Amino acid sequence: MTGGAGFIGSHLCERLLQQDHEVVCVDSFLTSSPDNIEHLTGNRHFQFQHRDITRGLDVPGPVDAVFHLASPASPADYLRLPLETLRVGSAGTWHALDLAAGKGARFLLTSTSESYGDPQVHPQPESYWGHVNPVGPRAVYDEAKRFGEALTMTYRRERGVDAKIVRIFNTFGPRMRPDDGRAIPTFIRQALRGEPITVTGDGSQTRSLCYVDDLVDGLMRMIGSSHGGPVNLGNPHEITMLELAQWISKLTECPSEIVLVPRPQDDPEKRRPSITLARELLDWNPTTPVEHGLRETVGDFRRRIDFDGTTPRRHPVTVVNGTARR
Repeated sequence: MTGGAGFIGSHLCERLLQQDHEVVCVDSFLTSSPDNIEHLTGNRHFQFQHRDITRGLDVPGPVDAVFHLASPASPADYLRLPLETLRVGSAGTWHALDLAAGKGARFLLTSTSESYGDPQVHPQPESYWGHVNPVGPRAVYDEAKRFGEALTMTYRRERGVDAKIVRIFNTFGPRMRPDDGRAIPTFIRQALRGEPITVTGDGSQTRSLCYVDDLVDGLMRMIGSSHGGPVNLGNPHEITMLELAQWISKLTECPSEIVLVPRPQDDPEKRRPSITLARELLDWNPTTPVEHGLRETVGDFRRRIDFDGTTPRRHPVTVVNGTARR
């Protein structure tokens, strides 16, 4: 699993290990943390490789499936790391696909709802080709993922790889980085610090929020299916950013002033998945209420960050012989 020490990747590693699979987690820690997988390192079915997959990828022995999750995923990260984002979406995807082809393994690319850009169709079905600015600042992520999709389908058609694509819509839950720049961790961190919650624009833009456990269930169903995709995975429950800020202020019990700030360039106005295909092909539907997921996420933030909400609580972590240790 590339990107296995990330927010979603670490949860997927857990699920696979719970089902008695052997997992090789590959990560460079560019935007992830050893903390996310530290609790897995004692499992004899878990291995870790500290590796930049844009320079190559090799796993000894047989491989049944390759999950490709590696990529900066938040605007704050991919705007700070634009070339790295483009490389992992292109060269990194190429190396991951080559590994799958060489091992005769199934392959799953975790693409993104950002493939749809600032959509002119709502909700977004998989048949919609998107409305993306290819030369704007967000293109480093949008187009890297779109290239990854094109490469994945080419390997499926030309090399016979059992390759699949999911497009992930806004996912949240425990282990998100407080400083990753996305709305939910930003709002929670600001609320816990007693700071104003900063909502971009007028707050009317929408997102659809899917709890991480539901997403992992969808990824597991997709890797076991015969369908190549792309398939949307997300929660159709749509909410405005202003409503989300008000909700988090209430759940944290830290009433904060909500302040409107300028909106980033090419920020999508609306985002909601059509999940008809996932329901029909995978028998998948998100089941976790958004409020429950937000409560779990707030609780996780309270446990991990210092009393002022600024710094994740963590012990020193190093990587020794490919294993994350405290």
